[in-house]
Amino acid sequence: MIAALFVATGGCYFNLDDVDPWDEPRDARAYDGPHAVVAHPPCERWGRYARGGPNPLARRREIGDDNGCFAAAHRAVRRWGGVLEHPEASHAWRFHGIKPPPRRGGWLYLGFCRTLSLASWTCCVEQGHYGHRARKATWLYYVGRAAPPELSWGPSQPRPRLKARENLATPIAFRDVLLSMAMAAP
Repeated sequence: MIAALFVATGGCYFNLDDVDPWDEPRDARAYDGPHAVVAHPPCERWGRYARGGPNPLARRREIGDDNGCFAAAHRAVRRWGGVLEHPEASHAWRFHGIKPPPRRGGWLYLGFCRTLSLASWTCCVEQGHYGHRARKATWLYYVGRAAPPELSWGPSQPRPRLKARENLATPIAFRDVLLSMAMAAP
């Protein structure tokens, strides 16, 4: 069983054998194991427009003001193993003490936690290699006993600009890579 945290209601993690989806109504911040996780915490408060963007009329927000969602996802991955994904250049990485990965791709080894017997890694990968219509550069944080798999590194084909809802979607092929990583983690 894999716990899919902070996923869209009725999205690509629902109706799968061996996947326990935690959407907004279920509140993934309350997840307390025991399964490895695939975590997609909300990114709006950690990216380029975390404070509301260039619109002077927009309500100003604080970077990281996500009600503890990223912290809960980070805790769950570190405790149970699995993978957390966030947009490339997410401020959450530095805020939570995760070394940012190189943009060109490849896994960056972060260290071994003796108490959990798990190692941690991070990388940058483009979801365009896995069926997303945009390049969608993404940072992954992986914690597990096994080394993470090789992925398709480097830039994918440039694609048109997408609507926000379409840009947020996780392609099935990428979902499957993340699930296989979580399955190999514990």
